[in-house]
Amino acid sequence: MTVFKRRTLNPGGPPEYLVVCLGNPGREYETTRHNTGFIFADMLAEKYGFKINRIQFKAVTGSVTLNGRRCLVIKPQTYMNNSGQSVREAASFYKIKPENIIVVFDDISLPCGKLRIRRKGTDGGHNGIKSIIYQINADTFPRIKIGIGEKPGPEWNLADWVLSKFTADDAKLLKEACEKGIEALELMVAGDVDGAMNKFNG
Repeated sequence: MTVFKRRTLNPGGPPEYLVVCLGNPGREYETTRHNTGFIFADMLAEKYGFKINRIQFKAVTGSVTLNGRRCLVIKPQTYMNNSGQSVREAASFYKIKPENIIVVFDDISLPCGKLRIRRKGTDGGHNGIKSIIYQINADTFPRIKIGIGEKPGPEWNLADWVLSKFTADDAKLLKEACEKGIEALELMVAGDVDGAMNKFNG
């Protein structure tokens, strides 16, 4: 008699990729622009049916297999400016090279809902990225940047803008961008960063 094994979303073995989704812990930050990475992570978990609830590496984490690649999805709980601590601990523990660390975060230089995929680069003034570069001593990790729009005017303080809530219209654009970002991630973990860039960098 043939026995069919149930297919699981997360076969055994250590993760090959870290998917780092940036944001700030705490209910007051849940729907703010700076928490775009966390929002992305929650949408990814909903799509693939896994939970991000294990506490490790100064983060909450969850495991999933995307395109046959085992991934550890992490939401650092150190607050944005110290995100690199979490990334360094997880990458060191699993011996994951920078090129296999994919970071998802908000970008004020892009219109709300716009995607930009990058193979590597500077911090671009983003404190979470700055912390990661400092902690792992490399800037060669791929990124999924999701636009949250520039501050509406010079009277706005930048911190106030990124910590502001999404409007209903912007929240809709963000959701669409995260759906595209998940498609990009699926390509990236399969080793096709160029394909993701060509498809989503409009």
